[in-house]
Amino acid sequence: MDLATLWYLTIGTLLVAAAMTLWERQAHAQRSRELGLWAAAYGVFALGCILAMNRNLLPGVSGPALTNVVMVLGYFLVLQGVMALDGRPLRPAFIAGLLVGIGTAWFVLGTGWASLLWNHASAFPIAAICALTVFALFRSRTAKGSRSRSIAIAVFACHSLTYAVRTFVVPMVVSAYGESVLPVVAKLTMYEAVLFTVAMPMSLIALVREEDRARLLASARTDFLTGLNNRQGFFELSPERLRQSGKNASHALLACDLDHFKAINDTYGHEAGDSVLKLFAQVAGNVVGPSALSARLGGEEFAILLPGMGAQEARKVGEDIARHFTEAAARGNGLAIVATVSIGLAVEDGSKSDLAELLAAADGALYRAKLLGRNRIEVAESRGIAAAA
Repeated sequence: MDLATLWYLTIGTLLVAAAMTLWERQAHAQRSRELGLWAAAYGVFALGCILAMNRNLLPGVSGPALTNVVMVLGYFLVLQGVMALDGRPLRPAFIAGLLVGIGTAWFVLGTGWASLLWNHASAFPIAAICALTVFALFRSRTAKGSRSRSIAIAVFACHSLTYAVRTFVVPMVVSAYGESVLPVVAKLTMYEAVLFTVAMPMSLIALVREEDRARLLASARTDFLTGLNNRQGFFELSPERLRQSGKNASHALLACDLDHFKAINDTYGHEAGDSVLKLFAQVAGNVVGPSALSARLGGEEFAILLPGMGAQEARKVGEDIARHFTEAAARGNGLAIVATVSIGLAVEDGSKSDLAELLAAADGALYRAKLLGRNRIEVAESRGIAAAA
């Protein structure tokens, strides 16, 4: 395949990538800025390729200079999109200054060093920007944990390495074997460019799609009113939390039910009832911290998993939740609402981690707390811990 064919193939691939990215942009409104930047970058790259193919038609060094500046602009747009994922794009004035600097260097040095600039030095900004893109992807909070992040990092790292070789290694090869190697280098660069223009858009779109899937999954696992996990989220996420706490660690579970919640709704209205539910979720979250897994199982029923926690400590947590909740409800929203909670506590020693059994034991203790007058904590006797009022 000759060099011209490779240029045409690269241009076609870039235009397809731009169209695909713009199409994807319609489905991801929350990432429209990033996808728009990447689509614009592919269009700029295509323009740069056209300029590169016709650079000798322009006077002096203006053709190579314009081509290089346009190409570098495309890479900056890609970097901007990656950094915008975390809301930290570069300042446009900074990018404009660098582009002006590159263009000025061409017109100052291009007359005597045109070949050196085109074949070697012009590759350095591209290698550097791709390296910065790798760094941005590596540090990205948004892309963290995404499988496609590793692919995107590999794509940009390989591209950066290719252009670093053009900058630092190829000049030594040319010095040893003459300029006859330059057409070979040009063709190898274009082969790599074709692969890059396929892999880059795919990996970046995959990042956005994976983030969107994670957001949808989190939404499916989240209770809309309280922001806690729902029943599905609780049962899907709890096993991993239990594994993280250690094989032989004890685990505690609090089953909570707001007392006389129907009476609160009937007396103060459903809006006040919703406020009480949200208040309990907030209080419980403040008490247990991020290590626990809290969920609204339905209605006024909640579950709080406390990985790695024993009975005595878990009971103290339950008591703190009950006390802070009652105090907060009494002074909340200008209404003197008397709101209490009954809690059942179950603990297992870590020899097994059957979440369903643990929840059933906690529910049994909760039922006993209601029978004994509500507004109290009961501990599941079946787990080998004495009941307490």
